[in-house]
Parts: sequence; C-alpha cells; structure tokens
Amino acid sequence: MDDERTVNLLGALALSIVDALNSVVEINAGYGGEAPAALVTLGVDPGISINALRQILNLSHPGTVRLIDRLESEGLVERRSGTDGRTLALFLTEAGHERRQAILTERRHQLQLAMSALTQNDRKQLTKLLEKMLTAMTTSELRNFTICRLCEEEVCPTDRCPVEQKYRQLLEP
Repeated sequence: MDDERTVNLLGALALSIVDALNSVVEINAGYGGEAPAALVTLGVDPGISINALRQILNLSHPGTVRLIDRLESEGLVERRSGTDGRTLALFLTEAGHERRQAILTERRHQLQLAMSALTQNDRKQLTKLLEKMLTAMTTSELRNFTICRLCEEEVCPTDRCPVEQKYRQLLEP
C-alpha cells in the first residue's frame, strides 16, 4: 500500500514539475512542443543532422523539418552542409544560444522551487535516489539522449551523469 502511495506521489510531483517546466520553457522558447528541447540539444551537440534530432525528440522527419524551419525563420538555428555532403548539419545562432540559456535558466528556477522545502541532507539523499532512478531508466543510446534532451549538461558533465555512465556500461561487452 505504501509503495502504491509513493508511486502516486511521484507521479503527481513529476506531472507538476513537467507542467511548470513546459509553461516557462514555452514562454522562453517562443514555441511549445519540442522546440525548447531542440534548442537545448543543438547547444550540446552542434552539427547533428535532422535525422538525429528527430530521433532524440521522437518526431517524424517532416515534423522535425517544420520545427527547424520555424526556428531558422526566427534566426535561432542555421543549416550548414554536413560532413558527407548529403546531409545538413544544424547549429544554433548567437540568438539561439541566448534563447537556450534563457530556457535553461527558467528550467533551473522551476526545479529549485520544487526543491526549496528540502534541507541540504534531504537534497543529498534525493541526488542519490535520482541517480539510481535515472540509471534504471537508461536502456539504450536513444533513451540516453531522450532523457537528457532538456538537461543542463554544463552542470552535469559526462563523467558525473548517471544516464551517460549507464549508457557506457551498456556499450561494454
């Protein structure tokens, strides 16, 4: 019974955080949906292809092209020739980097609100629990990128990221 209640509380917290994040991130991105995640992802992985971005965002190819068209028309993203000459590489413009930073700042603020009731000891315990939970959720390369598509990778570098560490373990024979 207690496990069921804990699962229910986790679901309510997750939904509350997602709703708050979607609201502030949409305002800062200028678009809803996957536009904020696209901007954050392109800031971390400049030069990726539309197909790679499509997989990370779980969008159709035409949907991703339309998204990039919108972001490009706003001066946030630019297309360049890819490494093989057949693909296009996607990059943030200076305005895109600024918008990305605004998204991440608002995201951080909303998450800090959720944690404001916790003591420092509570936060340390929560960090350990979140690391365990994220490790369990990491089951593939695509899941790795999907989980972290709105992450501030500057504050959770690869060598400390539980998602990346689990993904690396999956690659080992």
